[in-house]
Amino acid sequence: MQRAPLFRIPHTLRRMPALMGLLMMSCMVSCKRGAAGSGAPPAAATPEVTVAKPIAKRLKDWDEFTGRLTARDRVEIHSRVSGYITKVSFKEGTEVKAGDLLFTIDPRPYEAIVERAEAMLSQARIAAELAGVEAKNATALRQGQAISVEESERRLKSATGELAGVRGAEAALRAAKLDLEFTQIRAPISGRISDARVTEGNLVSGGNQNTTLLTTIVELDPIYCEIEADERSVLKYREMHKNGERVSAMFEKIPAEMSLINEDGWPHKGEVDFVDNQLNPATGTIRARAVFPNADRLMAPGFFAKVRIPGSGEYDGLLIRDSAVGDDQGSSFVWVLDEKDQAVYRPIALGPLLDGLRVVRSGLKPEDRVVVLGLMSVRNGVKVNATVTDMLPAAATK
Repeated sequence: MQRAPLFRIPHTLRRMPALMGLLMMSCMVSCKRGAAGSGAPPAAATPEVTVAKPIAKRLKDWDEFTGRLTARDRVEIHSRVSGYITKVSFKEGTEVKAGDLLFTIDPRPYEAIVERAEAMLSQARIAAELAGVEAKNATALRQGQAISVEESERRLKSATGELAGVRGAEAALRAAKLDLEFTQIRAPISGRISDARVTEGNLVSGGNQNTTLLTTIVELDPIYCEIEADERSVLKYREMHKNGERVSAMFEKIPAEMSLINEDGWPHKGEVDFVDNQLNPATGTIRARAVFPNADRLMAPGFFAKVRIPGSGEYDGLLIRDSAVGDDQGSSFVWVLDEKDQAVYRPIALGPLLDGLRVVRSGLKPEDRVVVLGLMSVRNGVKVNATVTDMLPAAATK
């Protein structure tokens, strides 16, 4: 008969050695992990930035407008007399000078008119001479009472009338000679000529109405650029003139700069020489005109252009790189460094671009160190390693 054990080991105690072993292994793994990670976390790297001081400069603002180039002089060539074109004497699309022969109209009909007018003038002079002799004789006969007073007066008046006829014949001859001269159509101005709208052998109509357009000439040097200034700008300029900040173009010429659509910067220097006398109520603008040299004749009427004129008087301002400016929900700011090389958030008020740099109206001082490179790594109050450079980019200094 099998004997029962004196006591029974609980089921949970039977599994205790295995649990103890697992616990010890867990402790060993934890200790190893703890030993491996017991070092302090590495410190964050100090941001590297490049800083520059603003450029202090005497500045003035510029206002920009759009416009179209126009010729200073433009002439449509018409004939003053009618007739057939016998010769075209210019090369189309080239420069011509004032007085150059352009077209020739058949002169023969007008030469005949001149000859007839000369003959009529000779006839009128002979008649005037005869009437003068009769008037002289009438005076002598009247003193001797050989003719009546009425006859004497008739002869004197006849002599006066014949002299008037001479003057009329002389005027008719001058008109005929003018018409003969007008058969040679010459350039009234110097400039670039268009193509011949009428060629040799064609009949052209002269006179004052329904005349035939032969060609056009435009003067290219200098050249105008017409712009439209808005009412707000016009009022600003007049207020500036009243306050003595800037002279108005109504009274004196003011500088203007221009660029075409394929040009960078403002390579063309000129001046505003005309402002219209009234505002256009339909557009709310006033017409103004700037004039620019065009010695190489490369600018032509009709080109689109941008023009800028002084929009303020001179003032002391600061310039920074446009890339140094950040945007914070529509407000502009820059990062500047304090005496501890810590970044400081600085809101600023901006002006226009000037020679590739941005004008700062307020918010900066000339001695401030502005972060120009490395803005993305900067945070407010964070210390940085700063490298100093010039505010003017290297590409702009070449």
